[in-house]
Amino acid sequence: MSLELKNISMSVDGQKHIYDINITLKKGTMNVLLGRTLSGKTTLMRIMAGLDVPTKGKIFWEGKDVTGMRVQDRKIAMVYQQFINYPSMSVYDNIAAPLRIMKKDERFIDEEVKKTAKLMRLENMLDRKPNELSGGQQQRCALARSLVKGSGLVLLDEPLANLDYKLREELREEIPKMFEESGAIFVYATTEPEEALLLGGNVATLWEGRITQFDETAKVYHTPNNATTAKVFSNPSMNFLDIRKEGDYIYYGNNEKAPATDVLKRLSDGKYLAGFRPNHLELNKHAGNAIKFSTHLDVTEITGSETFLHMHHDDDNWIGLVHGVHDLEYNTNLSVYLDTRHIFIFATDGELIETASYVQER
Repeated sequence: MSLELKNISMSVDGQKHIYDINITLKKGTMNVLLGRTLSGKTTLMRIMAGLDVPTKGKIFWEGKDVTGMRVQDRKIAMVYQQFINYPSMSVYDNIAAPLRIMKKDERFIDEEVKKTAKLMRLENMLDRKPNELSGGQQQRCALARSLVKGSGLVLLDEPLANLDYKLREELREEIPKMFEESGAIFVYATTEPEEALLLGGNVATLWEGRITQFDETAKVYHTPNNATTAKVFSNPSMNFLDIRKEGDYIYYGNNEKAPATDVLKRLSDGKYLAGFRPNHLELNKHAGNAIKFSTHLDVTEITGSETFLHMHHDDDNWIGLVHGVHDLEYNTNLSVYLDTRHIFIFATDGELIETASYVQER
């Protein structure tokens, strides 16, 4: 079983939303679409579902061209941010509804409802109404209804976005386990890199209607093929710095320099783009080869266990994410440090040249 998109493009009123996408999703896999708002995630899912017909390209399901086939004629299920249940019906009847529409035998319906409810940990709640459930339980009910049909393709469009933090954390961990047994193809859209990492499987990073990389989730996170992918797969976004390698030193900013260590010493002389994640900036020098940057702290945000530092270094705006509560005076100068083991090196056009040393040492 596979879903294949070949050269898919989508335009609306002359404006292109999706650009030349080629991707193949295989049976029994969790596939995350990761991208910011308006990156094309929902449009791509609607094309997969058959709700929208691509302007260009073909869609193949199990080798059969289904481009233009009505959504009613496809074996798919879709779950949205707003979990939708029938309020007047019990959890049992909510889950059973699709099978009754399909005119399945009541004995078959009973078996499938109970099996799916057990998978979703709802077996003790089948007599309840949706408004008697917690938010997470209501979403599990909606998910169960999508699974009970035996859909070969299940599309989840930010299904946890409207739940509180605790419920999101709980379901993020449960969803891969719940779906592993079904054997369907799952496509899960999210704006959050942390969610993609927790779900595992494969990830496709989207930027302005294009897939920038598609591979195993951990591989894309640790080895982004370009600066755009690195930017998408980092929250807050990866920081960048233009550097120049000359001999045993790198030069940056207002003719500042530092010894070329780790991946930096392997570079040929020339210009590059250095990238590093916000959580790798530090307020103190913990590594002997750490580079010191003189920045201007614009504002801080304290979350309770972490502090976000919004700063600028010359013309570059950076974000630092440091552990603990730091009551720093903002709108003042601040020194921060970066262990060179955490630097990714990109070409000036954004293509990855060297992944960070700490990744290579894993």
